[in-house]
Amino acid sequence: MSSLSRELVFLILQFLDEEKFKETVHKLEQESGFFFNMKYFEDEVHGGNWDEVEKYLSGFTKVDDNRYSMKIFFEIRKQKYLEALDKHDRSKAVEILVKDLKVFATFNEDLFKEITQLLTLENFRYAACVYEFASCLNWQHQLCKNPRSNPDIKTLFVDHSCGQPNGARAPSPANNPLLGSLSKAGGFPPLGAHGPFQPTPAQVPAPLAGWMSNPSTVTHPAISGGAIGLGPSSIPAALKHPRTPTNPSVDYPSGDSDHVAKRTRPMGISDEVNLPVNVLSVPFQGHGHSQAFSAPDDLPRAVARILNQGSSPMSMDFHPVQQTLLLVGTNVGDIALWEVGSRERLVSKSFKVWDVSACSMTLQAALVKDPAVSVNRVIWSPDGSLFGVAYSRHIVQIYSYHGGEEVRQHLEIDAHTGGVNDIAFSHPNKQLCVITCGDDKTIKVWDATNGTKQYTFEGHEAPVYSVCPHYKENIQDPWRPYLHILYGKIKAWLYDNMGSRVDYEAPGRWCTTMAYSADGTRLFSCGTSKEGESYIVEWNESEGAVKRTYQGFRKRSLGVVQFDTTKNRYLAAGDDFSIKFWDMDSVQPLTSFDAEGGLPASPRIRFNKDGSLLAVSTNDNGLKILANLDGMRLLRTLENLSYDSSRTAEAPKPTINPISVAAAAASSAGLAERSASVTAIAGMNGDTRNVADVKPRITEESSDKSKIWKLTEINEPSQCRSLRLPENLRVTKISRLIFTNSGNAILALASNAIHLLWKWQRSDRNSNGKATASVSPQLWQPSSGILMTNDVADTNPEEAVPCFALSKNDSYVMSASGGKISLFNMMTFKTMATFMPPPPAATSLAFHPQDNNIIAIGMDDSTIQIYNVRVDEVKSKLKGHSKRITGLAFSHVLNVLVSSGADSQLCVWNTDGWEKQKSRFLQVPAGRTPTALSDTRVQFHQDQIHFLVVHETQLAIFETTKLDCVKQWAPRDTSAPITHATFSCDSQLVYASFSDASVCVFNVANLRLRCRKSYCISSGQCQLQRSPLVIAAHPSEANEFALGLSDGGVHVFEPLESENKWGVPPPVENGSASSMAATTSVGAPGSEQAQR
Repeated sequence: MSSLSRELVFLILQFLDEEKFKETVHKLEQESGFFFNMKYFEDEVHGGNWDEVEKYLSGFTKVDDNRYSMKIFFEIRKQKYLEALDKHDRSKAVEILVKDLKVFATFNEDLFKEITQLLTLENFRYAACVYEFASCLNWQHQLCKNPRSNPDIKTLFVDHSCGQPNGARAPSPANNPLLGSLSKAGGFPPLGAHGPFQPTPAQVPAPLAGWMSNPSTVTHPAISGGAIGLGPSSIPAALKHPRTPTNPSVDYPSGDSDHVAKRTRPMGISDEVNLPVNVLSVPFQGHGHSQAFSAPDDLPRAVARILNQGSSPMSMDFHPVQQTLLLVGTNVGDIALWEVGSRERLVSKSFKVWDVSACSMTLQAALVKDPAVSVNRVIWSPDGSLFGVAYSRHIVQIYSYHGGEEVRQHLEIDAHTGGVNDIAFSHPNKQLCVITCGDDKTIKVWDATNGTKQYTFEGHEAPVYSVCPHYKENIQDPWRPYLHILYGKIKAWLYDNMGSRVDYEAPGRWCTTMAYSADGTRLFSCGTSKEGESYIVEWNESEGAVKRTYQGFRKRSLGVVQFDTTKNRYLAAGDDFSIKFWDMDSVQPLTSFDAEGGLPASPRIRFNKDGSLLAVSTNDNGLKILANLDGMRLLRTLENLSYDSSRTAEAPKPTINPISVAAAAASSAGLAERSASVTAIAGMNGDTRNVADVKPRITEESSDKSKIWKLTEINEPSQCRSLRLPENLRVTKISRLIFTNSGNAILALASNAIHLLWKWQRSDRNSNGKATASVSPQLWQPSSGILMTNDVADTNPEEAVPCFALSKNDSYVMSASGGKISLFNMMTFKTMATFMPPPPAATSLAFHPQDNNIIAIGMDDSTIQIYNVRVDEVKSKLKGHSKRITGLAFSHVLNVLVSSGADSQLCVWNTDGWEKQKSRFLQVPAGRTPTALSDTRVQFHQDQIHFLVVHETQLAIFETTKLDCVKQWAPRDTSAPITHATFSCDSQLVYASFSDASVCVFNVANLRLRCRKSYCISSGQCQLQRSPLVIAAHPSEANEFALGLSDGGVHVFEPLESENKWGVPPPVENGSASSMAATTSVGAPGSEQAQR
């Protein structure tokens, strides 16, 4: 459209508005797409006119334009759906579900299933998932890196950002290239004196400016602004047409502002991590002024461990005796048992019905229709010999625990119709029982030995949310303790069928849980109302009245708050992206910690028995373990005792019963007793050292597996699980390979510049939808049929050095194959942008961990360019290498960038000023001659202090600050070169591939070989043209990896289910399991070389 025509449209808009042709003016705004009237749009949203809202918005952007537009349209259609359900208009709800919401199932199938399930409920408001994707006003505040208490947010329509701890500030709406400009509310004032059009706005930055809006990865499992996971919800950022400036004197832009309309739409990637922040005292809401409190030293507040669970933790419980054993249940039905001291995941199980034939037909039909299952609660029995798992579908499973990795199936109970909301153990009649409650408005008591039902408590008006067995021994009959049952109301029962003894209202009147102090003398409850009001109160049990109400919650909690008690003194709750603490005797908050950032709005929390450790869920499907001084000593002691190689020279010793050892070892509360408890833990894992003072029950051990260690060789296909991924595209070889961060897909970059994406779907054989060698995935392509193909310029892609980097939310991939760097949308495969044409060509890419607008780009001219995407500018050019850059890795703990090059040099750069701190050349082992341009790759360990170096002649682990090599492994002189290697997700293993078609698994503790396999066992061929070139580790399954082959194939490997791991760890020298303690000479491979 010509400039004159545009001016005419704006004149007509001005005239129509002045003459009050309201419908016509908004129709013209929509159809022309020249002006987005924010005031009108906001009024329609507030008025709930959802059809008009969507119709108006569709003139400016479509559902699949970008992730922001998808978020907006989802919010609109979801609200229509919920309103139809609220009016009990099922036919209308079904119509909206099929016509409007089904489009989102392609991008988030789990969410669509949850929404569909609401149709089956009489009152959908009882469904927890409603509050998991319910809208709230401060949706942008939820995505702040460092959210402050009580943010001043009055509208959805202006981007909001709290101050960042490092002094950086988010751009204001006035100058933010992502936002453009917004119209002010109000009418249209008269035209200016110099003509009917406003002045031309200032020149917009370069087309690439602001394609990432720098939001945080903070997500919200409950009461969030939409659970579809599409990132920050900024309406202006979603629109593809220009907005007017915020100048209050004018509203319509001039017709000659063509360059504004033609600029590239922002594409914001919402995958930024949080900046680490330590908050030792905070102001709390509910007070007339801000009041800071100092934190007591006995509260666990130091981040001691970070664990990658792989899916969102829903419930956690520490072992009652072995206080570093943590049981975790997740939102996809997985359960895991962690030894947090050694960071080892001892047990990992996905949901599976043990005996389908014994289940009710209702459950069988439900599982066939939708196999998705979540864990609602995990809990240990009082002595730690059993643990129970309550699922969102009918089922309760009870496991017996026998120490170490030994977990056995004990009982499976089809307990309730619908979800099982809670589970507990109790001892009525001195007999261990399991208590469950569920959506069917009942509570049931089961014999923990044989699973027979003993009692059923009925008469509830709503689903029963939680149960809390009474442990006090001085109320009426000590062998018939009370049981508290609650969902908005609190009821108390005796273990009989005579009805409830207490019936009164709970604060919050919705999701409420109860807990006793450690000594059982004080009772507390925590509740969150439907409106987000949260309460923690202490009860006077004899009167059934609230004794005190604790203050300090945000005015509208962003989720169902969970709480816990410890030391008969403290209360803790997860709220407002932090953990808040109270002294039990004071209603005022004591302190708050944010655990260095990265917490969801309402994190799940759990103390261990003595309160020295606190487990906290994170927003990236992980866990943080906080510790006080005693907890740090406990973890360090356990880490040092986790494996003692001196046992290999000892005679076989009898096995100690782990539970009885644990009971004896934990009989006191002092540090010495905690050390004894650590010894008991070692006994649970087969180590019976230092138990001479304990007199437990002893059984004879048939053999000592660790006495003679032997390398595990895999030479037959039947010795592991493997799967070649399907392919229908012609590619010659796989150059780069990665699992997506969600763990449900694999992305490969072939040497001909084409990307391949395989996705696993949920099914009865793969209930969690994660990548696995047991189920074949789909080679995924969008309906458009386009391919993600890199720009290759005038170069031969087969000769280029390819590289890519994946966004943390799996939505975008940045990639290069010798030509320009391309940015692809992983959902649509569309090329969102290309930039930085060669020469020089990009050879390595890495996102800055604290600002995804900053990218480190290694070039083939040996430089590293620090590129700011927001302003489309190279901020720094780092020089220190002499050949092309082949590896880049950031440490967010040390704030450094480590680079490696084809010159076999390592450099450490400070990310504050980009100065080079240290550099060192790799020393090639004697007898090895590397090729002229041998790649050197780097990857940080989970501790973010050590990093792995991969070179064709060696594997090495370096300490970053001193750049010292602490461990090294080199193949024999006659062995094939290393082609690639990577850490497992928990950094306990290293997977390495070799040019002779073999793969080796190393123990990180000493960088020694523990398992070796030949690729030809799955292919039937061992030719070099089918050798593995790249290797990738699953992000949550430590024993799963994938290989990219020289023939274009991709294989996934897992150990047998009966083994569940690759080989046996080799003994550790010097009695230490820490690979970071001993230093091996860089110049010599040393005695730790494994045979190949």
